Parts: sequence; C-alpha cells; structure tokens
Amino acid sequence: MVKTLQVTKNTFAVMAVLCVLAAIAAPFAFGAEAEGAAAPVSGLAAAGMAIGAGIAFAAGALGTGIVQYAVCASGIGVLAEKREMLPLVIIFIAIPETLVILGFVLAIMLIGKIV
Repeated sequence: MVKTLQVTKNTFAVMAVLCVLAAIAAPFAFGAEAEGAAAPVSGLAAAGMAIGAGIAFAAGALGTGIVQYAVCASGIGVLAEKREMLPLVIIFIAIPETLVILGFVLAIMLIGKIV
C-alpha cells in the first residue's frame, strides 16, 4: 500500500509539472510573439498554443484521475471504520481536483490568445 501511494504521489507531481510546462513552453516553441494581447495569433504559433492547451488539460485530468483512485479507495476504507472522518475525506478527495482546474484555466488562457 505504501509503495502504491508513493507511485501515486510521484505521478501526481509529474503530471502537475507537465501541465504547467506544456502551457508555458508550447507557445514559445512554436514562435508565439510576446507582444501585448491586442492581436490574435495565427499559423504555427496558434497550432503550438492549441497543442499546449490540450496537453495542459489532458495532463491535469490524467494526473487527477490517477491520484483520486487511491485517495477515494482509502477514504472509503476510513469511512467504514470512522464515520466522523467524512469532512477530512472530502477535503482529501477535493485536493487533486485543483490540478484539473489549473489545467483547465491554463488551456482557456491559451485558447483565448488564439481567438
């Protein structure tokens, strides 16, 4: 069980880093200009931003799903023995959701620069 939780924590950390790096690096890798947000980008820069937005959201969702299966299974085990732990279990279930929200926000920010 401890090894499974360690793998889950490592996976969560890798997916979080991948989510942020994809959103930051993809526009620069495809030549997006950093001058103001007045004009929408097009061409290869827009493709890079779209790919970065997709990777950011997908990595966030995948990382959240991998972590939540272990958290929810452990939470059900805790609730079977102590019903008064419900608020703490709900908090632990909600913490990984921040990663998918971060990926979603980064994707929306990148898509907003394209349109």
